Amino acid sequence: MSVKVKTKPFGEIEIQDKQIVEFPEGILGFEYIKKFIIMDSSEKSPFKWLQAFDEPDLAFVIIRPADFMIEYELVVAQGDLEAVGCASADDLLVFAIVTIPDNPSDMTANLQGPIIINPVTHIGRQAISLSDRYRVRHRILDEVKRATEGRG
Repeated sequence: MSVKVKTKPFGEIEIQDKQIVEFPEGILGFEYIKKFIIMDSSEKSPFKWLQAFDEPDLAFVIIRPADFMIEYELVVAQGDLEAVGCASADDLLVFAIVTIPDNPSDMTANLQGPIIINPVTHIGRQAISLSDRYRVRHRILDEVKRATEGRG
């Protein structure tokens, strides 16, 4: 089934029900918003949009850490996994919220507060990473450069 949604990046669009993700606890700073949709930004871009379902002006740019890092390991509490109905981190979709400053080459991803989503139940949560390797402002292009140099 499809439904129409007003979005920040694309105006009004039609989405499928399976694109809706429930966040029972919301996202840090936006705990009152419980439903989001995930949209591609373009076919070839690793970036996506996490759009608030009922708030057209609220949308986050997100990226999968695996799309810009050679090695990324999700380390979260068992309670975070249970909250989205998953037994293993391997079964989750994992995203990081991206911050794009005036100089886009300084964009960062919040790897300390990953967005985890159970693709079966469509339940999501912003977890807290238990790893000290990741920061709230992890520079994306530094990781891309590291990955490129590692292949050379």
